[in-house]
Amino acid sequence: MIKDDKNLKVRRSHRLRVKIEGKVIGFLVGSAAFITILVTISIVWNLAQQSLGFFSEISIIEFFSSTRWSPILIPREFGIAPLVAGTFLVMIISSFVAVPIGLAVAIFLAEYAPNNIRKILRPMLEVLAGIPTIVYGYFALTFVTPLLKLVFDDMIIFNALSAGLVMGIMIIPFVSSLTEDALISVPNSLRQASYALGATKFETSIKIVVPAALSGIVAAFILGLSRAIGETMLVTIAAGATPNLTFNPIESIQTMTAYIVQLALGEAAHGSVEYQSIYAVGILLFIITFAMNTLGHWVVRRWRNVY
Repeated sequence: MIKDDKNLKVRRSHRLRVKIEGKVIGFLVGSAAFITILVTISIVWNLAQQSLGFFSEISIIEFFSSTRWSPILIPREFGIAPLVAGTFLVMIISSFVAVPIGLAVAIFLAEYAPNNIRKILRPMLEVLAGIPTIVYGYFALTFVTPLLKLVFDDMIIFNALSAGLVMGIMIIPFVSSLTEDALISVPNSLRQASYALGATKFETSIKIVVPAALSGIVAAFILGLSRAIGETMLVTIAAGATPNLTFNPIESIQTMTAYIVQLALGEAAHGSVEYQSIYAVGILLFIITFAMNTLGHWVVRRWRNVY
């Protein structure tokens, strides 16, 4: 009888301890989520508040319709088109590097590489992701650009092509990692069924596994390219600071992030239109990045296959 009472007390104590631990963990997790939301709202509020001051001086129509961006030199014009064009030009160039190579690397790691090889290659890819972006910038400026000048004689030292190519290399680990996770999530039964019908490993990988994981692969591409849009130091160093409305990759351009860095380090007076233009560009960049991330999540929800 005494033993039963002791066991009952132990069970009650255990349930009480589990209940308290659950409440503490729930509180910590909820607090972390609340802080994250609060920080996001604060960032958006700060951007919006400063941007309202800018748009009270500059027309939104001029901001989106003008094709010249000259916030400092007279005559001043605030057409965002050159910065947007430069940003997307670098992103498009990087996609031609990151998407095919990232997909090929992911297929190799998920379908072909033995476990011992995978354990070596994945950390090597993660090393690429861990290299500071300023190092990539100087790599593009001092190594890639001289090589490209051997092909394009009229290429200047600051150009979109070298920045886009190196940015593609930089986001390969991001794309390949997410793509590999999508490929691994495909059930092995689909592969075995394909082999049973006489398909080769290559045919199974390309015609069965990749289509089955298509939603995750597309989301990986979108999220990787949104990472490229927000890159700062690489394009600041390698692409130049000339806001040209051009799609010629061998010319100097300026991205939205590069402009923010350039003016933030300059002598624009606090509260001036030039200073507030940083926030106008920043909130547009935030909207573009948020839209691409939302698109990636929508693709996953819309076409995700649950096995």
